[in-house]
Amino acid sequence: MHVLVTGGAGYVGSVVADGLIRAEHTVTVLDNLQQGHKEAVPEGALFIQADFCRSKDLDAAFRQSSFDAVMHMAGETIVEYSTTDPRRYFHTNVIGGINLLDAMLRHNVNRIVFSSSAAVYGEPLTAPIEENHPKNPINSYGLTKLMFEQILEWYGKAYGLRHISLRYFNAAGATDRLGENHNPETHLIPNVLKAALASTPVWVFGTDYPTRDGSCIRDYVHVIDIAQAHVLALEKLDNIKTSAYNLGHGQGYSVLEVVQAARKVTGIDIPAKLSPRRAGDPAVLVASSNRAKSELSWEPRFPELEQIIDSAWRWMKNRR
Repeated sequence: MHVLVTGGAGYVGSVVADGLIRAEHTVTVLDNLQQGHKEAVPEGALFIQADFCRSKDLDAAFRQSSFDAVMHMAGETIVEYSTTDPRRYFHTNVIGGINLLDAMLRHNVNRIVFSSSAAVYGEPLTAPIEENHPKNPINSYGLTKLMFEQILEWYGKAYGLRHISLRYFNAAGATDRLGENHNPETHLIPNVLKAALASTPVWVFGTDYPTRDGSCIRDYVHVIDIAQAHVLALEKLDNIKTSAYNLGHGQGYSVLEVVQAARKVTGIDIPAKLSPRRAGDPAVLVASSNRAKSELSWEPRFPELEQIIDSAWRWMKNRR
């Protein structure tokens, strides 16, 4: 298939684009480079610098090639900022998303795999979270992801759009060539490793959550495993009726446990600086991925936290 990957110059998007190429699909990356990096676009992919919020940009891209499917990875992603500037998130993630869907319809493209988020669940009532868990986002980022999932459902009913949403939890780790390179960086693992390199403390936001050590618990998934799930979802899209899948390991690690694991991997005694909670952070997010394993045949290759941290550490050191 020829796949258009929006946000394919970003962290997860670039690894997904690379995974598609390795699976012998043709890939075109569309990215405005606001958060992505041109050098992250995989070799063998065509690159179009454009904004999916602009109809003219999309129509030009769809006229340039005949696409079989869209892998929608682009959007605003920083949870903390979504609580202070929700307008930006609704504009990009919802209005921009509708703009993309309408361009797909105009150009007769009826398959999409959407990069969603565990943030659609909000504060979980049970753990691990299954796909039928109530959806009650506690930040505008999670709400925009849920809204777009709901929009996909209606576009599917009305226009025959085939869609799958992948709700992954914390993407982490790196390939030999691709890793996290955000500015600013808000994700825990790269910030812990940057602290190790700089011999500075790492901030721990919140130590009074109802968890085993008071810090937030998250389900970390290697970015390679996330990419594999996207490729599998695309290839099975025409033959399954399920519209949403969790991607996780069913086991969570606290912030303080991640810091300790990073100390072990790096051999550096990384100090932790404790600070108040950030707005919009649930205490625990851990996924049940039984549905993805049974229906998509998804089997994570890198389930261990130290494996994930080690891959990110090797990538970061090689960039020095």
